[in-house]
Amino acid sequence: MAKPKTFFVCNECGTESPQWFGKCPGCGTYNSLEEQISIQSSVDVPTRGGVGSWQSTPNNGKSHAKPAKARSSLTFDQITDRQIARWESGYEELDRVLGGGVVPGSMVLIGGDPGIGKSTLLLQVSNQLAQKYRILYVTGEESGQQVKLRASRLGVSKSVNLVNEEKVKVVDTTVVVDATLPIDPDSIGADLYVLPETDLEEILREIDSLKPNVAVIDSIQTVFFPALTSAPGSVAQVRECTAALMKVAKHEDVTMLIVGHVTKEGAIAGPKVLEHLVDTVLYFEGDRFASHRLLRTVKNRFGATHEIGIFEMVADGLREVSNPSELFLGNRDDPAPGTAIVVACEGTRPIVVELQALVSPTSYPSPRRAGTGVDYNRLVQILAVLEKRVGIPMSKLDSYVASAGGLNVEEPAVDLGIAIAIVASFRDRIVDPGTVLIGEVGLGGQVRSVSQMELRLKEAAKLGFKRAIVPKGTKFPDLNIEILPVSKVIDAIIAAIPHQELTADDLEPDEDD
Repeated sequence: MAKPKTFFVCNECGTESPQWFGKCPGCGTYNSLEEQISIQSSVDVPTRGGVGSWQSTPNNGKSHAKPAKARSSLTFDQITDRQIARWESGYEELDRVLGGGVVPGSMVLIGGDPGIGKSTLLLQVSNQLAQKYRILYVTGEESGQQVKLRASRLGVSKSVNLVNEEKVKVVDTTVVVDATLPIDPDSIGADLYVLPETDLEEILREIDSLKPNVAVIDSIQTVFFPALTSAPGSVAQVRECTAALMKVAKHEDVTMLIVGHVTKEGAIAGPKVLEHLVDTVLYFEGDRFASHRLLRTVKNRFGATHEIGIFEMVADGLREVSNPSELFLGNRDDPAPGTAIVVACEGTRPIVVELQALVSPTSYPSPRRAGTGVDYNRLVQILAVLEKRVGIPMSKLDSYVASAGGLNVEEPAVDLGIAIAIVASFRDRIVDPGTVLIGEVGLGGQVRSVSQMELRLKEAAKLGFKRAIVPKGTKFPDLNIEILPVSKVIDAIIAAIPHQELTADDLEPDEDD
C-alpha cells in the first residue's frame, strides 16, 4: 500500500499546494488552506458508463463501464433545433427569477443562510411540480419521517413516497410498490418521492431507476463520493459530486435543484467552480427579524440576472408577494419629516421604496454616518455634495438613512431620494407624499439620468403617485403623472419640499424669551 500523500486545498478557489500557507497563492484568501490526504494507489479515477455507474474501481479490478465512443464535432446548421418549453413551478416569483420558468435539464443552485427557508421553498415547489411531473427529493440532512412532518405542516396534500434501497413505500398508506416495475409516467406523474441518502452512487442509481423529471439535492455539502478520502463538504467532494450530477442533468435531461450552504461571509461554501458548473445561481436572502424573503438571481444562462422574487414567511410556509411595492411603502396618509419615495429597479422589476432619514447635531468630534439598505459609500458622497453645493453643514450633523422593510437599494437611481430625505429631515419638512424621486446625483450637484425610466414611471403611476421629479433631458412616456424635470439638486429640493407658510403659533415668542 502506498504512503498517503498530504496536500493542502483552498476552500475558496480550490488551489492545491504541497505545503500550508497562511495566504492562498491562488486567490489571496487568508486561512483558507485545509489539509487533505489521498492514497494514490487505492482507487482509480471514477469511470462512468451510464447514469448510475459512477463507482470506484480498484487497481486490480475490472471496470464495468462501457467503452467510450468517439464524438464528432457539429456546426450550428447540423445541430437539430428543438423547442424547449419551460415548466411552470407553481410560483410566479420563482418563475420570474428563473427567466420565465424551469428549463428542463438545467442545474439550479440555491444558497442562503441557515433557517432562511431554502428547504421549505424547494419542498413547496416540489409539491407543485409533482402535479404534472415525477419528482425525487434527496435529503441528506433529514430523515424521511422528518421530511413528511415538515410537509404536513406546509400543507402538502399529495402522498410523500419514501424511497428505500430496494422498494418504494407510500408513507401514509400500507401499499408497497416494487420500484423495479415499469412506471407509467401518466399515472404516477403526480408523485413526490423522498430519498434520505448521502452516498452519490446510491443517489445516481435511484435517478437511473426512477427516471424523475426533477431531482432536488438538499444539500450538496452532505453528498459524498466513496472513492475520495476527503470528508463530505470538502472542496474535492463538492467539486466531484457537482460534476457527476451535472453530467446526469445534461445527458438524461433531468432538472437539478441543488441547495448550497453559505459561509459566514455570505458566499456559497465550497470551491468557486461550483457556481461555474451550474446554469443558475440563486441567493435566498432576508432578515431573521422580518417576515419577507428575497430570492435573488446572481447568474442565469437562460434569463436576466439580478432579478428578485419576494416571498413572505407565514405559519404554513412561504407565500409569494405579488405587489412588493406595498410591502416597502410606509403609511402615505400620515407622512413624517425626512421621508422620500423612490422607484428602484431589481433586474426588470420596479419596486417603490420609502427612504427615511434622520439628521441631528453631533456630540462627537467626527459625526456619525449610518445606512441600512443603502450603499454607505454613496451616502457619504451625497452628504459631501449637500454640504458643498447646497450649503448644509453636514460635517456638524449625525446622519442616518434607512430603507423601509430593510430592502437593499444600492443603485444610483435612488441618490436623489436620499438627498431629498436628508434635506427634509434637516429642515424638518414633509415631502409631498404623492411625489416620487428618480435620479443619480453627481459630484457637481447635477441630477443625472438613469436607465429604465419608463418602467419606473409606469410603476409609480400604477400606485397612484401624482408627480415625479426626474432628471432633465430624458424622454418621458405619456402617463397619468406630472413630470418635473430638474438639472440640479437644489432645483429638486425646491420642487420636492413645498413652501410652508408661517402660522400664528410660529410667530408667538417662546416662553423662555
